[in-house]
Amino acid sequence: MKSLIQAVVVAAALVAPVLSFAQQSDAPKLTRAQVRAELVQLEQAGFRPGDGDNTSYPDKIQAAEAKVAARNGASSGYGGVVAGSSQSGSRGVSAADWNAMYSHP
Repeated sequence: MKSLIQAVVVAAALVAPVLSFAQQSDAPKLTRAQVRAELVQLEQAGFRPGDGDNTSYPDKIQAAEAKVAARNGASSGYGGVVAGSSQSGSRGVSAADWNAMYSHP
């Protein structure tokens, strides 16, 4: 029985590293040169990755990515600019309707 437990532990130890590398990604693989080229484009758009200012990181990187996308003529994955407006919530209720619903005679 002891040898069976040892065999299971050894098998699990050998299989675990193989399973950790088994993750598949549908994202295209980028080369080091492509990543560097993207970083250069972001820096030219005004993003400075090593400036030490982490307080506005998401805003700065998104603004730089938008500039790069506009320069390259690509649309972003989040949709284009929408002309018009939108509102959320419900319509306001007039005083007459409010009183008709909630006032008790």
